[in-house]
Amino acid sequence: MELTPKQIVSELNRYIIGQDEAKRAVAVALRNRYRRSQLPEEIRNEIVPKNILMIGPTGVGKTEIARRLAKLVDAPFVKVEATKFTEVGYVGRDVESIVRDLVEASVRLCKEQAAQKVKTRAEVLADERIVDILLHPNRKPQNPIDVLLGNKPKTPELPDSEKAEISSRGEDLRRQLREGKLENAEIEIEVEDSPQEVEINGSMVAIGTIMGDMMPKRTKMRRMKVADARKLLIAEEESKLIDMDAVKEEAVRRAEQDGIVFIDEIDKVAGRSNNGPDVSREGVQRDILPIVEGSTVNTKYGPVRTDYMLFIAAGAFHVAKVADLIPELQGRFPVRVNLHPLTKDDFKAILSQTDNALTRQYQALLGVDHVHLTFDDSALDVLADVAQSENEAKEDIGARRLHTLFEKMLEDISFNAAGDMPDVNVTINGDYVREHLTESVASMDIRRFIL
Repeated sequence: MELTPKQIVSELNRYIIGQDEAKRAVAVALRNRYRRSQLPEEIRNEIVPKNILMIGPTGVGKTEIARRLAKLVDAPFVKVEATKFTEVGYVGRDVESIVRDLVEASVRLCKEQAAQKVKTRAEVLADERIVDILLHPNRKPQNPIDVLLGNKPKTPELPDSEKAEISSRGEDLRRQLREGKLENAEIEIEVEDSPQEVEINGSMVAIGTIMGDMMPKRTKMRRMKVADARKLLIAEEESKLIDMDAVKEEAVRRAEQDGIVFIDEIDKVAGRSNNGPDVSREGVQRDILPIVEGSTVNTKYGPVRTDYMLFIAAGAFHVAKVADLIPELQGRFPVRVNLHPLTKDDFKAILSQTDNALTRQYQALLGVDHVHLTFDDSALDVLADVAQSENEAKEDIGARRLHTLFEKMLEDISFNAAGDMPDVNVTINGDYVREHLTESVASMDIRRFIL
């Protein structure tokens, strides 16, 4: 990862409006990881990430900044609610599940990347299996007992003329397969039979896996189209080509060196007294502390160290203050940034400038049913004004307010749109927005006068 802090902020600006202070902080933290990786080992081991504490109301981009940051550099990422550990029946070691979840995310990420490397080879092998099935449709599946004992069925020797005919038919099938002429042909393929799962103590356990990999996997025959069979066969071939031991080793390394843990609602476990429910909240802080400080957690992929993971904590801190966190935990988040409530200009920029703007999302959604939306600039002004006003008069839920307004505004169009109608062009302007959000604005104005 050789992106400069300015480039990282530029990428984040594509999805998140404002909050420059927070973007700069995470960009520097990410660049410092690259800088650290270039240092000699003796000094590299002494440098630990500077964890970040984000302070700001809900819906202003705290989670999105962390998620986009991880996606930007393909880093293992996990988000956890701090309040999860205050639930009834909580025991301290459950906090270690944060690290286990991060390692699982890292394994998935590494496996996907390894699959991409062998995808071309897997596609060739899958097509060869399809051709073989088409050439020998009546071939019986292998007996699991024979597989276990290593007995291979003897195939009778074919005359040269028949071998030449089969080879010719095979080439013809491969050509048709490449040209897409066999996509709707039905074939029978042998697939693994997933063992039945039952829930034990909140965990799903597969029946029949007690013997592990000692017994051959059960299979069953499924009839499906070639297009669907290819997907299953490619996935099966990819799993054979991937070196899972190397994947697990790389996943643990990346979780330790590149992992990002986002702890949300950290203010909800900040206690301000020495009795009552605050005692359990302080207990949660003390249980999270070793993970943030640096410890070793045992996972099914081996021991994982948390010393070099980047922890980003976030909270609104409306009631509790940062000073209400235990001093040890405060000291582990040296970088603190404040995120500001969104303004009318921010709302308008969110609707018009971001890559994943709601206007583009709804245009794509309703375009499926031949309704082509166009949003006038006046509509964006009114939407931004209403969103800001509602957040001021009611609960401030940040950019999430826009989702509520869009659903209300486009309710009639979404309900009446159907795929059997001709193409319809609909322009959303300021008058349309006011007309369909009248009730929302009226209730908002009344609330201003209630003490």
